[in-house]
Amino acid sequence: MAKTATRGRRKAPARGKSKARSSGGGLLPWAVIGIAAIGGIVAHDHWKSIQPMLARQSAPITRDTAEPRPVVRKDAPPKQVALAAPTPKVPAQQSLPLPPAAIPTPMIQPIKAVPPPPASAAGSQTGTVAFGYCGQGAHINCVGDGGVFWYKGEKIVIADMASPVVDQARCDGERRVAFAAKSRLLALLNAGPFTMNAAGKAEPSGAPRVVSRDGRSFGAQMINEGLARKPGAAGGAWCA
Repeated sequence: MAKTATRGRRKAPARGKSKARSSGGGLLPWAVIGIAAIGGIVAHDHWKSIQPMLARQSAPITRDTAEPRPVVRKDAPPKQVALAAPTPKVPAQQSLPLPPAAIPTPMIQPIKAVPPPPASAAGSQTGTVAFGYCGQGAHINCVGDGGVFWYKGEKIVIADMASPVVDQARCDGERRVAFAAKSRLLALLNAGPFTMNAAGKAEPSGAPRVVSRDGRSFGAQMINEGLARKPGAAGGAWCA
């Protein structure tokens, strides 16, 4: 019994709250209506000042509604936009390399044969070089023995005399004469310019020449000095 009375007392305030809520919810519409009515009265009293403001705001809307907009058909095919064809790229013309300038070719002139120096009727030739004794090397301008020497590589044999040869001496006296004749011929050749006159055809043994200076033959001088003999004379004169 006590529990039942307690439950009945707790439920009583809840009913009061629900009535308050229902009464508050019923006053809200009347408040909105009252505010709207007051706003209408205020707008009517100030209509002259509110009308220009409404005209400015409604002008853009009127303009937008006045202009007709094209109707887009759903079944209309899409507009085809012509695409511009790509412009083909023209390759830049490469400048070709210029050919090299022609090199002037000099005119080849025929080589004129230089004639040898004119020889006299007797085939004379003048020599002006320095001489030495011939050795193991090439014989250019050198003395081989008392009657043989080389002039510019040519072997010359003195034609108007005969002198002993060192390597072919048969005795000491002949050998001494051969050395003396070789030394004397070297001195005569280096004493100054001399003249050589041909005395026959050139042979493997040498070219025969008469060698002289100022008209005096080297062969005649060596014969007078006892270092040579006339060609064809009997041998053995230098060996006792």
